[in-house]
Order: sequence, then structure tokens, then C-alpha cells
Amino acid sequence: AKDSVASQILSPVAMLASALSLVTPSLVTPAPGRVAPMQRSADVSMAAKDSVTAGQVAGMAAAVLAVGVQSASAGPFTRTDIASLTYQQIKGTGLANTCPVVEQVDGMKTEIKVGGNYKIDEFCLEPTSFQVLEEKLTKSGVVTEAVDTKVTTRQTYVLTGMEGDLVQKDGKLTFLEKDGIDYAPTTVQLPGGERVPFLFTVKNLVAQSDGATSSISPGLKMSGGFNVPSYRTGLFLDPKGRGTTTGYDQAVALPALQAGGDESLFKENNKKFDVGRGSIELKVTSVNAELGEFGGVFVQKQPSDTDLGSKVPKELLLKGQFFGTVVPN
Repeated sequence: AKDSVASQILSPVAMLASALSLVTPSLVTPAPGRVAPMQRSADVSMAAKDSVTAGQVAGMAAAVLAVGVQSASAGPFTRTDIASLTYQQIKGTGLANTCPVVEQVDGMKTEIKVGGNYKIDEFCLEPTSFQVLEEKLTKSGVVTEAVDTKVTTRQTYVLTGMEGDLVQKDGKLTFLEKDGIDYAPTTVQLPGGERVPFLFTVKNLVAQSDGATSSISPGLKMSGGFNVPSYRTGLFLDPKGRGTTTGYDQAVALPALQAGGDESLFKENNKKFDVGRGSIELKVTSVNAELGEFGGVFVQKQPSDTDLGSKVPKELLLKGQFFGTVVPN
């Protein structure tokens, strides 16, 4: 009788173990058609980027499309590679948060002649390094050093789809940014735990070449400035219900200060929409004249959020890669 009772108790356990043995492989096996996450270097310098040969690009694309999830790493991709992928293959891989690379072809022309009415299209900026400039007291005095940070927001910080006129002013190539996804709210965290929110942007960028030229080729350098709008908008309310265009004029929890004496809280009460200025330097390292593609590396400096005027902004230093195409306007 005891053996029969034990067998009745153990039978459900044996059935559960058998069911788990059938389900477990499907849990660890990657879903078909998924692309492995992108692997990008965190250190970018103003040096020439290693080129990817056409054979490597074709091999990676074939591995993604034919083998699918079996590849350990995928990318970087060209525009042709990305256009051949489906939504399901891109979903969850981080590929949407990257910029394409210039397609490498043997014997291709590496100089884009710019004359007449042209514009830069599909301009993309992908930062791979986020640093905060902080002043540090040393024996030799106060020095400014770049402190490495960690991104705490989701992978939505790449600026893409930007466009603008490419004209010549005083003999120099000039890019006038007009439209596109040209801002991305981002937050980074310092080693001590402090979080620094900022609006990664190149709004109204005006970038000029460092010398007189009428073409885009490897080695070309461009630099310029842009506007940095406030991280917060007019309808934002702080924890005390204060805002710029709506909300209270002061902290409601402090009624005694309504008759005066709130000078210490003036910045917190007097909300304002700050617009700062930033600068960027771009260096072209790769060009495909047949496709009108060019890419390279960039270094950008801009202020952080001021919390609607109540905080002193920090300076951020961003480094990464860029991509763009030159098309008739």
C-alpha cells in the first residue's frame, strides 16, 4: 500500500520533469531570424577607421540572412544590408540605434564633387563615448579632465534621418542642418552615482570645412556650432507643481514665503527655457562616390540640462561615428 501511495505522489513529479525536458530546449534556443546584438567600440579617436572589405560585408550579410541567429556578432552594416533585413530581424538587436557604414567596393572613387544645388541626406550621428568635463584641484592648480560615464537611458540616443543644404560660402563647403530626428533626451551616470541628463542634439547646425574645397574626400574636416534647447519643455512641472507656462509660481508647501523672503528659491521658482550652444568637429574617413556615401568620426561638446534654469549646466564631451549621403537638392 505504501508503494502504491508513493508511486501516486511521484508520478506527477516525473510527469513535470518530463514536460520540462521537452520545453527547456525551446527556451534556450534563439528565435529564428534574430540578429545578434551590435558590438561597438567605446573608444573613438580622430583617426582613420578600419575599413571593412566587400568580402567581409557580404559574408556578414549572408551569415545574418542564411544562418540567422547562429552568428555571435553582427555588424556594422551598410545601407544595403539594413534594407535587406526585416523588422523581426532588427527588433531587439540594437541595430536601429546605429549608423550605417560606407559600402566598400574595390576600385571605387573616393571623392564626391559638389557643385550646384546639393544637400546632405540621411545624416546620422552615433555617439560611442560619453564623458563629462569636470574641474579637479591638483598641486599644479585647477585642471579640467574628462570623466567616463555610463548611459542609463534606453538605446534611443542616435540622431538619424537629418538633412540640410550643402552649399559653398567663401569657397568653403557649408552644411546647414534643417530637419530630421535631430535631438534625443539622454542621461548618463558618473562614477559617484550622480546622473547628468542632457539633450543630445545638433539643431540648426552650421558646419564649414577647414579650408576652401568643392569636394568631399577622406581627410576632410568640418566644424561648426549648433543650438542646444532645454531638456525640459514648457509644460513640465517639477515636484512642487511649478512650471514655465503652467503650474504654480512658487512652492505651495511654503505659504509663509508668499509675502517675501523666497530669494534663496528664486532659481527654482523662476523657471525659464534655456537655449545653450554646442560645437562639433567632423572628420571624413571613408567615401563612396558612386553611391554618394561618406562617413567618419566626430567629437562634440555641449552643455547638460539646467533643470529650467535652477542648476548650473555641466559640459559634456561626446565622441562617435557619423554617416551621410550627398544627393541633388
